[in-house]
Amino acid sequence: MKKIKQIFKPLILNSFIAKITIGFLLRIHSFCYKWSGLMACQLNNGRHPKHEILKYKEWFLSNIHSNWTILDIGSNDGTMPKLLATKASLVYGIEIRPQLVAKAKQKNSGANIQYFCADATVFNYQRCQPIHCITLSNVLEHIENRVSFLKSLIQNVNWAHPQRKQFLIRVPMINREWIVIYKKQLGLEYRLDPTHFIEYTYETFKTELKEAGVEIQASKICFGEIYAICQA
Repeated sequence: MKKIKQIFKPLILNSFIAKITIGFLLRIHSFCYKWSGLMACQLNNGRHPKHEILKYKEWFLSNIHSNWTILDIGSNDGTMPKLLATKASLVYGIEIRPQLVAKAKQKNSGANIQYFCADATVFNYQRCQPIHCITLSNVLEHIENRVSFLKSLIQNVNWAHPQRKQFLIRVPMINREWIVIYKKQLGLEYRLDPTHFIEYTYETFKTELKEAGVEIQASKICFGEIYAICQA
């Protein structure tokens, strides 16, 4: 019996240490992830290196046509509308934060770009010319009532082709790595951003879009994000 205790004592001790330290270590993991991004921006002249690595804006650009009018919801500082405007006929950018709209107008303006400082969930879309495609880059996860929001876009946007209501959507995945799921199971903060109402699996994303009346026509998963070409 004494020998058995000697064998299992280190295992019991290690399990006890793991139990009381795991939460702390996982919080450190989240802290390091956040600050690694901030320091990377500092070393990259204020621009996050993920833009060059992910090339998500280029994916949006490659999936629009030159004669299209684009509605970019959640346009942030205008870098997306600025890029889309190099190809599209006209680009509208809608952003709720006034400071970002001011920055967009100052640094990312153009003859074929128009910005609105507004809440996209209640905006009067009749103010825009007929829209060929709506772009949503890491936007849906910030909206609580996403199905209702998508349905309102389908119904209230002045569509150029009512039978072909096009969406280009990018969202983060919750199953991007195992440790995210583990944090959630332990009741720890697991989201990439605390303002996210959801982070998706492919199935939950597909189901939510279907409920809103939106069908995925083509998609890919890259760096733990879903990129989807959709049509209502």
